[in-house]
Amino acid sequence: MTIAPRYDIYQQRAKRGRFGTETVRYRPRLRPATTDTGRSSVREEASGRTEEVAQVSMFSYEGKRVVVSGGGGAGMGAAAVEGLAEMGAEIHVLDLREPPIDVASYQSADLRDPDAVAGAIDNIGGRIDALFNCAGLPGPPFPDVDVMLVNYAAPRHLASLVAPRMTNGGAICSISSTAGNAYLENMQKWMPLVQTPDFASALAWLEAHPEEIVGAYGQSKEALIIWTMWAAPDFAAQNIRLNCISPGPTDTPMMPQFESMAGPKLIDLFAQCLGRRSTPAEQAWPMIFLNSDAASYVSGENLNTDGGTISGIATGKIVLDFEAAMADTAGG
Repeated sequence: MTIAPRYDIYQQRAKRGRFGTETVRYRPRLRPATTDTGRSSVREEASGRTEEVAQVSMFSYEGKRVVVSGGGGAGMGAAAVEGLAEMGAEIHVLDLREPPIDVASYQSADLRDPDAVAGAIDNIGGRIDALFNCAGLPGPPFPDVDVMLVNYAAPRHLASLVAPRMTNGGAICSISSTAGNAYLENMQKWMPLVQTPDFASALAWLEAHPEEIVGAYGQSKEALIIWTMWAAPDFAAQNIRLNCISPGPTDTPMMPQFESMAGPKLIDLFAQCLGRRSTPAEQAWPMIFLNSDAASYVSGENLNTDGGTISGIATGKIVLDFEAAMADTAGG
């Protein structure tokens, strides 16, 4: 018996291995599904679909219709739009700003107006496979109620609007923040807001509790994380996965507003594990993964996309020197 040289074995794996040999950017391919064993492919088991899946990537968005709220301008949502275009998605953008590239449709709507948002989804029409909640306000100078509506109530409202259109199942991913990292401590505080049944009742709760939402940004992100965890089982019953990411400091068009409020030194305390801030694209790709078939068993999760800083703080490996950061801010 002749044993193939080790080099030949590696060549065979490169040709038939899990990620194939295609050179298309960001579009890894799975090994073709076998049809002679009587077993369903991984993609069929994950999604419940029965169409032929040979040569189809679990990461691909080919044939999928997606809505990106906050997909205009130049932030994380815009980066998600560009990444989704590479992955073959049919993209519909909902924003007050135009998207960075040509998309299937652009709907201009104010997220504080639930009727306008519902009309935008009706304009898109048809089946929806994935929702990306990427819009947000940074806090001051915007009113606290507006920040809570855009950052928390609007993503929840959009999820309720697209869910009936996810007829083949689907996935929803929202952008929270490590500014909401205290959500476990404050879960009982926010649960009454989380359990309000609709946009109008959430607005009424916010207006009745102004002292609870002063500053609003961190509070909105805590509430969004808690809602994601709390609502995930209800969406799972509809074959819809629900997740969020919590970015660390990211260089988006909102960053100057954060710096004006807190100072760059204080912000960079939360970027010290990798020693730099994130780019918008580095937040977009985790969202694209979470809403893809590759994450078919991931739901109810808050994924920290902060370069490891929160983990370092939790384990004591990173100590935040607030005094030095604030002294530098005051001196600067």
